[in-house]
Amino acid sequence: MADLSDLHAFIKRHQRLFVITGAGCSTDSGIPCYRDTAGNWKRPAPMDFRLFMDNPKQRARYWARSMVGWRRFGSARPNAAHYGLAMLEQKGRISLLLTQNVDGLHQAAGSQRVLDLHGRLDRVRCMKCSHVQPRASIQEELEALNDTEWLNLDAMDAPDGDADLECVDFSAFAVPSCPHCGGILKPDVVFYGENVPRTRVDEAYGQLEKADAVLVVGSSLMVYSSYRYIKAAVDLHVPIAAVNLGRTRADAHLALKVRQPCGPTLEILAARDCRAGAKAA
Repeated sequence: MADLSDLHAFIKRHQRLFVITGAGCSTDSGIPCYRDTAGNWKRPAPMDFRLFMDNPKQRARYWARSMVGWRRFGSARPNAAHYGLAMLEQKGRISLLLTQNVDGLHQAAGSQRVLDLHGRLDRVRCMKCSHVQPRASIQEELEALNDTEWLNLDAMDAPDGDADLECVDFSAFAVPSCPHCGGILKPDVVFYGENVPRTRVDEAYGQLEKADAVLVVGSSLMVYSSYRYIKAAVDLHVPIAAVNLGRTRADAHLALKVRQPCGPTLEILAARDCRAGAKAA
């Protein structure tokens, strides 16, 4: 296991980092992880795409839970991990930040070279006409259509803004339709069983080919949508480092690994990089 000095040296040696971030990057913002440090599920699996599209009751269940969870998820703010990565980007260290998170906190912290692999939860898309609208406007509709008792519920939130509500009858919950065509509204994120858009996948591959190292931050890489870039990096002989408390699917391929919380680690690394840059100037 490496220490922060090793990771700082790794970053100094590489000027074009391809960064992959996961849920561990946002835990200090109050958004929990799906998996424990062993990489196992510690809460129900996220919504399945076909269930959502084919089953009105499942859609009602999702939106009811989302309405409750959005109160905290929508007010989440960036933490030291997000700001640390934004600072590294400003110093010219990051060529692309590929995030599996759907919270938009990297952009809120100032990062610009961000590719949202799984989409953004602050947008809602019509599955029929592709109209996109802000998630906040759907929250207003959900609250207007449904009894205020829903807002009195409290539950543990999930990384996708969902909330764990068990033993609740969702049959009477009203779900808004697209205001333009009446189609099904879905968060503009990739559900389980749904494919990441090909253009997004290819854009990330293109950036990886230009990178000279990969840095994984707060991800177990258990889902293939992100792990495929580790496989590609191995084929390209691009070195890989990780900051993650638990095991990752890429452990066998890592040049080094720091088992520390993402926030304090990235904050220290960014500060060291800035001090090194100031001395060089």
